[in-house]
Amino acid sequence: MTISKEPQPALSRRSVVAAAGVVSLAAALAACGDGDDGGYGGDGGDGKNTDDSTPAAEQPPGEAAGGAAGAALAKTSEIPVGGGKIFKKEGVVVTQPTKGEFKAFSNRCTHKQCPVTSVEGGTINCPCHGSKFSIADGSVKASPAPKPLPAAEISVDGDSIKLA
Repeated sequence: MTISKEPQPALSRRSVVAAAGVVSLAAALAACGDGDDGGYGGDGGDGKNTDDSTPAAEQPPGEAAGGAAGAALAKTSEIPVGGGKIFKKEGVVVTQPTKGEFKAFSNRCTHKQCPVTSVEGGTINCPCHGSKFSIADGSVKASPAPKPLPAAEISVDGDSIKLA
């Protein structure tokens, strides 16, 4: 093995700073990337306005297993005025902003796709990073969510709410 006596170029300050920046960026992305659920354990604490079904994985609202179009979700009397109910298995949240007006949205937060876990105080709430959405139109009421919850199609037939 031969050892070279030629001088090695010194690292410039710019190279060291750039390398440190890349490492810092990689660490930050890893902390906020895949699998970061902010400690979400599943029940959202008090369990208000939730059900016990399994969350749908990366499927559009209403297309999860058991969430076929036309499937009955609930009776209108089960959705509180000024509140709502989360249907994890079907991937939707149904709300009743005013008496007799029913809306539906995806149950996945637009920030990191965590499932929302409660509907309280006029908002649909995500436990992972604190995003809140309006029960009336799905608009963002508290960030970091970058956009509203996507609307889901439902129909009300008598006292039955169904996926459209």
